[in-house]
Amino acid sequence: MASILSIIITFGILLAFGLVAFCTVKWWNLRAIGVTPVPLFTFIAILFTSGLDVGLIMFPLGEFPTYADPENAAVYGFTNPLAIEFGFWGFLIWGFYFLTSFYFCVVEPRVKFFEIPAVKILNNIVIIGTCAFTASLFLVYLPFYIPEIGDGESIVATFYVIVFCVILAAAYSSTDIKFVRILSVGSTFLFLGLILFMFLYSGMGIGGLATNLGELTSGYFGNLHKFVLPINDYHEFYLFWWFAWSIMIGQFTSRFVGGLRTQTLLLALLVIPSIPLAIWFSVLYFYHTSGIDTTGLLNFAMILVGVTFVINSLDSLIRLYSDNLSLTPSRLGKWLYVALNVAVLFGLTLAFQSQWLQIQWIGAVVVGIYLACLVFILLKKRGEVAAIKASPEENTLDFDRIEAVH
Repeated sequence: MASILSIIITFGILLAFGLVAFCTVKWWNLRAIGVTPVPLFTFIAILFTSGLDVGLIMFPLGEFPTYADPENAAVYGFTNPLAIEFGFWGFLIWGFYFLTSFYFCVVEPRVKFFEIPAVKILNNIVIIGTCAFTASLFLVYLPFYIPEIGDGESIVATFYVIVFCVILAAAYSSTDIKFVRILSVGSTFLFLGLILFMFLYSGMGIGGLATNLGELTSGYFGNLHKFVLPINDYHEFYLFWWFAWSIMIGQFTSRFVGGLRTQTLLLALLVIPSIPLAIWFSVLYFYHTSGIDTTGLLNFAMILVGVTFVINSLDSLIRLYSDNLSLTPSRLGKWLYVALNVAVLFGLTLAFQSQWLQIQWIGAVVVGIYLACLVFILLKKRGEVAAIKASPEENTLDFDRIEAVH
């Protein structure tokens, strides 16, 4: 018998993809414009580095052996480990981010569901909790990537100091939106540089990369339907994780959407982030299958990029919930603002690390918010939503003025 969590995530996925299809069909050619539109590359960079975290860097090398283990053949045996990894991170599930980005860019200004006090409080609890979960993952995986510190398995005091400093850096970065933008673009280039460095170091060559990409493409897209619903409890964990991120990432990144048509926005979010993900996993898979050791310089490079991803994810979300709650640097003062955020996030990080909190619970709450928002629209705002023909007028006018200048 399916567990309560399995039922919740299955319902959430079907609801989300149903809404993706509805929005795409109804507003096929609508031009989506955020309050501070940016060029497509900058938008994708902000989305990519805010919407992904350190797990992208730290998980795959530890997960490939599990997906290839004969004991798991009944679960993962329908495809190869590389396709499984990509399926947990790429393409289809970026539809969640399309849905929430489009909603907050086009629909929420008319609906104002997230301005309801109880919803606002609950949403910001979700954001803060997910921030802490991101930091806790970083803490848990540090021993694996820096075995030179401690025994390579246990979390020692040095790792707590590293995580504390990362949270501190993120809180400070969030004090100015320009830091968030610069860090997003910089993190993207760092990640691309890491891919190139590890590709060249591996010696796999273009032929080896092409072979792995072919294995990924056939293994994933040939079994796309099998990645829609949870394969097992671990896939379920991933899907709850994506749900936990989805509303807050859409809320943050929607402000940067720069005039893309609805169908173009969907295609861009499904395809563009998936390209570097596919290449990254293909390179790492070569390390796994070839038994190439990553200790030393390679691990240091991955940790460096992982740190920037954590800082980038956290500063975006800190900025979001502090704006939502009016706990801004201008109101509190920069240093009180930084100290308050560090204290809250580091405390919750320790709670996640001790398993007192779980991301599945947060993801389940987000599914509930999706459903509540839909019911609210159907009961209270159906006419306003049905009448939507364009992005909010103020966004469109500002965008047209910027376009005219350029």
